Amino acid sequence: MQITKFIFICFFTFFSYSSYADVITSKGKFTIKYSELKVTSETKDKALFGAEMKAIETYYAEAGDAQSENLDLIRNKIKEDPDRFILESTILQESDNPDSHQYSVVVRVSLNGSNLRNALKNSSTTVSNNAGLNSQLAFIFVSRQVDAQTSFDTRITKRTIKSEKDSGVDSTLHKGNEGESIAKSKVLTSAENQRNTNKISEQSVTTESGGSNVVRSGSSTWKLIPSQNLSQVIIQSFKTSGYRVVEAQFVEPISNGKLKVAAIESDYKSGNDLTSTTLQNVVTGLRVAKIRYFALGTLDVGQVGEDSATGLKRVSVTVNAKVIDVGQNIPESVAVAGPMQYSGTGPTEDEAKTNALKLAAQNTARELTSQLSNAGIR
Repeated sequence: MQITKFIFICFFTFFSYSSYADVITSKGKFTIKYSELKVTSETKDKALFGAEMKAIETYYAEAGDAQSENLDLIRNKIKEDPDRFILESTILQESDNPDSHQYSVVVRVSLNGSNLRNALKNSSTTVSNNAGLNSQLAFIFVSRQVDAQTSFDTRITKRTIKSEKDSGVDSTLHKGNEGESIAKSKVLTSAENQRNTNKISEQSVTTESGGSNVVRSGSSTWKLIPSQNLSQVIIQSFKTSGYRVVEAQFVEPISNGKLKVAAIESDYKSGNDLTSTTLQNVVTGLRVAKIRYFALGTLDVGQVGEDSATGLKRVSVTVNAKVIDVGQNIPESVAVAGPMQYSGTGPTEDEAKTNALKLAAQNTARELTSQLSNAGIR
């Protein structure tokens, strides 16, 4: 009986989590002025709705500039049917100031993320056009982890300069007197000799020492991490926003041998950017295949740690991505995301890594599509 109860609880917990996995929590505050002698229930309701809309604005503002612009496309839809997007609203704080006739309320809301994105998709200029007329977009996202890291010791160079200076003065003075006298057949002689010697010596020694320390930055090589679900997550995100998207592997055969997935992966194993040769070949290959937009990026997996709140394994992923328009004479980036960091948790390192990669890929694809949609690219 206890085992059955335990299984039921686990199932219910899993089901609840799956059902509300796309619930977004945000806070908002709104202040309203009233002309009555005291605040009425109608005024409170207006303030509550205003705070809920502020919470939605806060969510989009925190998501980035591109997402914030998307709110303008669906603002009226939210106002017309708020219950479709606001799952729950909790009043955290309220205050009434009769002297100034102001009423303020702070709320925490739970938002339906799926309905918000669906509303945006339906309002997007990309989807409003015939899907067959939309430009096709190819992509390649590489997930990787540091394979080897090289660091260098500090090189120290020392220099010593020594100079000596020696100067002196040596002088000698001799004085002498000599005389002779003859008296009564006797010869008397006398002699006097005086010698003075002065010697002055001066020595000066100067020593100068110095040097330099040279620190050389380390280098890293990467190993690619196979991720079966990564492509599906990205494809789904782009398609949800109305874009025709295809993996780079399917473009390679029709690129006249120019776009090579292996060359792209090789460049990302040794650095953060494609070499000039690889990038030029990609552009040429996409033009041959008549595909105008190309999304590429890296998802760098960090070291595993422990989540302090749950005790589960925790892994962070850093993302850098962009979309290139190759239809122009000089290709340019039309959407850029990153560097952004996302974290995933799980009972094992592999599960935490998988969750982090999925979250990073999903949010990066959304950010890119939002920027493309705002730019009117379809």
